[in-house]
Amino acid sequence: MDEDFRKAALDYHRLPRPGKLAVEPTKRMANQHDLALAYSPGVAAACEAIQSDPEAAREMTARGNLVAVISNGTAVLGLGNIGPLASKPVMEGKAVLFKKFAGIDVFDIEVDASDPDHFCQVVAALEPTFGGINLEDIKAPECFEIEQRLRQQMAIPVFHDDQHGTAIVCAAAVRNGLLLQGKRLEDVKLVTSGAGAAAMACVDLLVTMGLKPENVTLTDIKGVVYEGRDENMPANMARYARQTDARALNEVLAGADVFLGLSAPRVLRPEWLPLLADKPLILALANPEPEILPALVREARPDAIVATGRSDYPNQVNNVLCFPYIFRGALDVHASEINEAMKVAAVEAIAELARAEASEVVASAYGGSAPLFGPDYIIPKPFDPRLLLEIAPAVAKAAMATGVARKPIEDFEVYKTELERFIYRSGQLMRPVFEVARRAPKRVAYAEGEDERVLRAVQTVIDERIARPVLVGRRGVIEERIRELGLRLQIGRDIEVVDPAENDSNFLPLVERYQRLVERRGVPPASSERRIRRRPNITTAMLLDAGFVDAAICGGRSDWWQQTRDVLPIIPKRDSVSRIYAMSTVILPTGVLFICDTHMNLDPTAEQVAEMTQLAAQTVRRFGMVPKAALLSHSNFGASNSPSARKMRQALPLIREACPDLEIDGEMHGDAALAESIRSRMVTQSPLTGSANLLIMPSLDAANISLTLLAAANDGHLIGPLLLGTSKQLHVLVPSTTARGIVNITALSVAQLQG
Repeated sequence: MDEDFRKAALDYHRLPRPGKLAVEPTKRMANQHDLALAYSPGVAAACEAIQSDPEAAREMTARGNLVAVISNGTAVLGLGNIGPLASKPVMEGKAVLFKKFAGIDVFDIEVDASDPDHFCQVVAALEPTFGGINLEDIKAPECFEIEQRLRQQMAIPVFHDDQHGTAIVCAAAVRNGLLLQGKRLEDVKLVTSGAGAAAMACVDLLVTMGLKPENVTLTDIKGVVYEGRDENMPANMARYARQTDARALNEVLAGADVFLGLSAPRVLRPEWLPLLADKPLILALANPEPEILPALVREARPDAIVATGRSDYPNQVNNVLCFPYIFRGALDVHASEINEAMKVAAVEAIAELARAEASEVVASAYGGSAPLFGPDYIIPKPFDPRLLLEIAPAVAKAAMATGVARKPIEDFEVYKTELERFIYRSGQLMRPVFEVARRAPKRVAYAEGEDERVLRAVQTVIDERIARPVLVGRRGVIEERIRELGLRLQIGRDIEVVDPAENDSNFLPLVERYQRLVERRGVPPASSERRIRRRPNITTAMLLDAGFVDAAICGGRSDWWQQTRDVLPIIPKRDSVSRIYAMSTVILPTGVLFICDTHMNLDPTAEQVAEMTQLAAQTVRRFGMVPKAALLSHSNFGASNSPSARKMRQALPLIREACPDLEIDGEMHGDAALAESIRSRMVTQSPLTGSANLLIMPSLDAANISLTLLAAANDGHLIGPLLLGTSKQLHVLVPSTTARGIVNITALSVAQLQG
């Protein structure tokens, strides 16, 4: 690595605090009662429950979601035997990946024990602490013995990722590569360069899946693995030793369909490539430099498909594609081991996912490209959020089928929905909204029908069966974008397109209607027709106004307020309200907060505060939540007589009169709203219990600043803004809205239409 990158890496690990991990409590400890529950005497109840039933530890402690990443540092990355202490940054990094991709907590444990007996003794003694063991960076051949012994001794999953993680992803690449090349695993000839832990695990798994052992030729640093080469040859190598006079790699490449390299740089020479069979599959997985560079393969064998272990080349074989999700599935069924059937299930899930259209998250994570299944995309990208939703259930099902699951999953549709909380943090919040929307899908128009985010969102909307989309845009451009993104959408079957350049007969009534709306707002007839044809937000709002669609989603490309000004003259407020308001939602690691008014009203009156609170509470209930509202201020319960404090005090009785069942109190500080213990020190009889989830702000400045600060400081996920009080279901997107955000707003719009 160059010096600038090295410095950046050191700063990354050093600042703003050392390391990549921290331990965070999951329970509040704000008072003496909390302390008594968490420790003495309350903890005794949990101890007794576990003593009576050891499985209760998964309910009473973190054990059921806790994995140990354990190494002795004898084979770290490309660094070799650097020892346990120097391996700690790698193990912390592995822990972060578990948490990031599958929501699994990890303790990294670096063991100063190079002797297998000592190492196994240490690790086996840790079983009461963990739900699973991930062995990492242990040199061969000791790693084989260590894993085998620990699997026999321990009643929880033990998984050496360097072997099996590589094997699973490699097997998925082979499955799809051979599919594209028109070959069957049962028929191909495979040659390896390397016969270490990872290479042997890859070969063993492929044999389990159908590769014939007699079609395998191993080579390593000593040359071809042949019968009689070494009387002390490990059993897993000896089973593939062949009777042959060949002694070097190039002597066994003739007719090989698959080259599997897990060895060293440049060992596969370009001049040897013609020896391979037609349409070969070359997996050059040595890191950081592969056995042969993909560019050299393309020059000599354009019919080949190439995979490497590097992220800067297509088809990266990366362990992160599997290990978090295999453990997720295993932990969730309380599996006693990770067996061959579970590994094969993971292989097939990964391979199948690569054949599906890529997600928006994948495209954005890789520079906006949208990979399609083909020679340069035979395995998914590591940031594809669907990996969890496909692999974990597949692994869990295999565990159940093979009898190693102590707690089988009863409903896999429910299980998949629960898994969404690890990838789409809005998943749990949006679940009831989606369920309501599916009951009666409505026609929803999208102003930016040519936008990639919208098209990806619409694919999900169709898959989830929550709406019938109508896209505004140029038909030819939309058709081309659908092809480029590899989506399954079909115009006429799945979606309708309204093209302002084509739909003259449909547009004439809309033009006339729009002219009547704006002619006394300084917009002459000629300008109004240009506007409706050239501004998709106006077109979409007019479709909603005319009843052509049931809901409209506008904006997303430029200034939110300007786009809102375009559509509000067309879709005004309801007659029953005095203003239109905006509510935004921020999903935090600790829960969900709804905040008003984040976008529309600079300084609402007391009456408007009361009105927005009622509208916001109704929307919160749409999410399946009970609204708990707090009127926020710099003043705590009458401590100030400033205009803004008086305004919030005056709003309270108005709200209580209109909504007697709503839990609400104020005016109060933000900390009092979120912590009942703080609130109770201010007032003795507050109708608001627990933590407020609906925060009503005294001004737009306060609301918007609070929203953005909360989101930025806590890695929050935003939904909205949602317009409250419009006469029809209309929402305007901010430019940062993701495809998933568009899906969420669509579902909410449809749910709102159902009363």
